[in-house]
Amino acid sequence: MASHGKASLALPCALCLARALDFKGFWESRFGGKKEQEPEQNGHANGVANGSVRKRTSDLAVYEQFEQQVFLDRRLVSRVVLDPRSVLLFQARQTEVRAAAIRDGNADAIQKPLLPSFESAEMRNLAETLLRDIIRGSPDVKWESIKGLENAKRLLKEAVVMPIKYPKYFTGLLSPWKGILLFGPPGTGKTMLAKAVATECKTTFFNISASSIVSKWRGDSEKLVKVLFELARHHAPSTIFLDEIDAIISQRGEARSEHEASRRLKTELLIQMDGLTKTNDLVFVLAATNLPWELDAAMLRRLEKRILVPLPEAEARHAMFEELLPSTTSKLEVPYDTLVEKTEGYSGSDIRLVCKEAAMQPLRRLMSVLEARDELVPEEELPEVGPLKPEDIEVALRNTRPSAHLHAHRYEKFNQDYGSQILSQEQA
Repeated sequence: MASHGKASLALPCALCLARALDFKGFWESRFGGKKEQEPEQNGHANGVANGSVRKRTSDLAVYEQFEQQVFLDRRLVSRVVLDPRSVLLFQARQTEVRAAAIRDGNADAIQKPLLPSFESAEMRNLAETLLRDIIRGSPDVKWESIKGLENAKRLLKEAVVMPIKYPKYFTGLLSPWKGILLFGPPGTGKTMLAKAVATECKTTFFNISASSIVSKWRGDSEKLVKVLFELARHHAPSTIFLDEIDAIISQRGEARSEHEASRRLKTELLIQMDGLTKTNDLVFVLAATNLPWELDAAMLRRLEKRILVPLPEAEARHAMFEELLPSTTSKLEVPYDTLVEKTEGYSGSDIRLVCKEAAMQPLRRLMSVLEARDELVPEEELPEVGPLKPEDIEVALRNTRPSAHLHAHRYEKFNQDYGSQILSQEQA
């Protein structure tokens, strides 16, 4: 019995020793450093036993893929402790982990490792936090689903799509744009354009906000900015989307209360963006703001194209109303021309609110009838919502006011001073 007890204790101890010896190789292969050769794979190359099917990793964020990998390794370790006969399976799995290959559910090709080689563990830890901001799934926003904004869509295609499809032409003086600023009133589709870039362009998309690169620890904010651009170059071609960039890099030196950490963050961001023009990596910075006049002049220089995303024109508003309030479902000849005329100065978000308010009127009438009853109506016996009436649209227009027309003249003035346009020879 004593010998059996020593043998049962020896296996976990030997396993822990093997894991400790293998930790260095695991860390270097996963987070940069030396990479070992990938062993030959067979039909069970993903390390999934007993015919179980793993969730598609192409729909997961990179950080979720990493957490899933750790969970599978821990589950396999527990099986090894419980079943000594699985030691060989555990060793084979560890060999595959050291290869640091993220496998797509639809492809057999081995992609790049999650992180490049960093000079310190601190930088690797910061990079792990930024991995959560990589969007791997598709936001499912097509170019065609954005009404109007042809100028903005054309410039975005020139900056992101065309250099990837035709790299032969975008060299030398015709090198692709490194930065584009989308500015305009709120609710006009700036974030929708960014989602279309993430959907249509086969690039690694970093969705960055102020919370992603601002840290309470001294010196970490500028390190996060540096790590962000190193990750973008590692996963090139890539797109960095900076939403509400005015919250990150407003004008320097105007407010005496500006903190030293804020100035260091702005300086590091400017340095990293200026360094993009000195590399051949396809790293593209897309920024959006509602307050372009508050941006620093040095940032405006680095954002080479500055595109006004204006309020929707009559044709775009007509297309929005046709999509949101189709005549076939409302059983009413919707007066689209009247709606277009009365919504001058409305943003795309305001138009959606108008349509939602109009669609709520029949539901409110139905709710008043149902609430007047004493007994509860079963779900399968609930009546259908009634059709729209002409007065519903009039009520919706009275209840919804435009929210983005206050600073229209300031956007036009900024566009005249700093904006970028595409003019053909006939228009010129």
